[in-house]
Amino acid sequence: MSTITAVSTSNAPSAIGPYSQAIKAGEFVFVSGCIPLVPSTMQIVEGGIQEQTKQALANLKAVLEASSSSVGKVVKTTVFLKNMEDFATVNKIYEEFFSISEHKPARSAVEVARLPKDVLFEIECIAG
Repeated sequence: MSTITAVSTSNAPSAIGPYSQAIKAGEFVFVSGCIPLVPSTMQIVEGGIQEQTKQALANLKAVLEASSSSVGKVVKTTVFLKNMEDFATVNKIYEEFFSISEHKPARSAVEVARLPKDVLFEIECIAG
C-alpha cells in the first residue's frame, strides 16, 4: 500500500475547514479546492474574476510546489465558477498559467450556486 501524507504550506492559505491543502498518495498529489485568499491575510483578493482566478492559481501552484510537484505535472483539474459568463476570461488566464506545461491537463468546468466565502472561482487538481 502506498504512503499517504498531508501537505501543508504557509505559501498558500491554510485550510478553512477539516481538510488538508493536499494529500500525497504514492506518486500522486490531490490538491484541495483553492480559492482566491491572500495567504498572508486570509482575505479574498481585491478585484473581480481576473484577480480572483490569478490568486487561486497562485495558491494552487504553491501547494503543488510544497508537494514536490509542479504545474507541469497536473493531469486533471476541476474548475468551479460562480458565473459561467466568466468562462472566456477564466479560460485565457488558465491557458496562460498552464502554458509552461508540455501538455494540457484534462479539465471539467462547472457553474455552481455558491462557493466558500462567496468567491467567484475555485480550482482543484490531481498531479503526478
